[in-house]
Amino acid sequence: MGDKLKEKMLGALAWSSVDRVAQQVVQLVIGIALARLLSPTDYGLMGMVMIFAALSYVLVEGGFNYALVRTKNLDDRYTNTVFYTNMAVSVTLYLILFFGAPLIADFFEQPRLTDIARVTFLAILFNAAYLVPFAIIGKNMDYKSLAKTNIIGTLCGGLLGILLAWRGYGVWALVAQQTGYHFFRIFGFYWYTRWRPRLMFSFGIIREFGSFTLPILGSSLLTVIFNNLYTFLLGKYYPIRQVGYYTQAYKVSDAANFMFVSILNSTTYNLFAQIHEQRDRVARILRTMSHRSSLIIFPIVGCLILIAKPLFFSLFGEKWLAAVPYFQLLCAANLLTPLYQMMGNALNAIGKSKVTLTLEVIKRSLIVCSVFIVFLWLDKDITALLIGYILANYIAFVCSMICISHFLSTPIYNQLGDLIHGLMIGGVCGLTAWGMSHLVGMIFPDNLYVACATVAATAFVTYLLLIRFVFKDLWQSVMSLLQSKINIGKNTQAENDDPTE
Repeated sequence: MGDKLKEKMLGALAWSSVDRVAQQVVQLVIGIALARLLSPTDYGLMGMVMIFAALSYVLVEGGFNYALVRTKNLDDRYTNTVFYTNMAVSVTLYLILFFGAPLIADFFEQPRLTDIARVTFLAILFNAAYLVPFAIIGKNMDYKSLAKTNIIGTLCGGLLGILLAWRGYGVWALVAQQTGYHFFRIFGFYWYTRWRPRLMFSFGIIREFGSFTLPILGSSLLTVIFNNLYTFLLGKYYPIRQVGYYTQAYKVSDAANFMFVSILNSTTYNLFAQIHEQRDRVARILRTMSHRSSLIIFPIVGCLILIAKPLFFSLFGEKWLAAVPYFQLLCAANLLTPLYQMMGNALNAIGKSKVTLTLEVIKRSLIVCSVFIVFLWLDKDITALLIGYILANYIAFVCSMICISHFLSTPIYNQLGDLIHGLMIGGVCGLTAWGMSHLVGMIFPDNLYVACATVAATAFVTYLLLIRFVFKDLWQSVMSLLQSKINIGKNTQAENDDPTE
């Protein structure tokens, strides 16, 4: 049983990694094209609308997907009840937002937002339509189908956006990208699951799920509200171009963060949910994944912070350089977020969703305090706002470590020990990249393209050398895994080519 679960987990992580990496590559290419075709003002307008869309996605899902994945004997009564609940909530929210769109436009003093919002919010309906098939794929850990659906949805929505941007439609290109992404995902999820809704509904199931899903819903709402808090404040009190710079910085920083969080969030929760009754096993796997993840996340995020200026210039052009400081601070703030989310998954899986809600309340309370301090005494300085965000995230991470220590009997010093290696590698890679950036800057002072490529290559080579010679066990396990996959592929090909069959 253990070997099968381990094999399933490795396959899930592999396909989830393919999904996120491929999706982020596609989004990066599309984002570069759109950023060069559109203006910061276009991104500012879309950022204001997405505050309400993101909040609606969470309200529609309501934590039910987590409950479906955790349900042992999942049948049509559960899936259909959740489906019709999701659809009812989505229709209600869309009607409220449709008629409330003029109020949103008045609040931000941007009349164009009325029409933009009404079209963008169609994505809420599209999202609700595929949540149940999405949960079924997650429960089955069928990340191959998930990867295909996500990549196709990202590509189709992105190409639609690029076409409209190229034709001069401005912000409507971003609207088409957002709604198109959710629309095209519907077909993929229903195709791969073969699930179809039936006329079945049970209020008893809603009550059964309630005690588990409500804390998750509350935690998710807090996350979305505070993830969009700064966009909201900037949209109200700052010029719209400033909102555009922040939105672009957030999108780029969130791309790397989203890749890590999505891989760990989806796969780890589904795994922990299957073994939630074996807390010692959950703790052991959590420690292993924290250690391995930190060896990847810390060096990458550190290098992104250091090469931010040449990176933005190379990808998006000079008009976006004002977004660099925001990007660097957001990367620093989200350094520990993937690990924090993974800890939350472990706590949710063992039934401690109220604890994760409490952690979110603590984290968000700290953010609110920092906002009040900045607005009252620091003249609404954006940099100070983001420094407060960094401190709140780090304090919340320490609190989550205390909870893991209590509920999974993993001492804090062991948890810190799991992160030390990642911090050491990140520090060495960062210092090497920083030194190389200064050297290249002296040789090619006006060529940021060369600086970006050279620094990235130096950091990557340094990272590989450190893993190869310092963490030999990790290097060998990765090489063994790759070799086994290659051998399986060769054997499969040989069987297919066998003329005797």
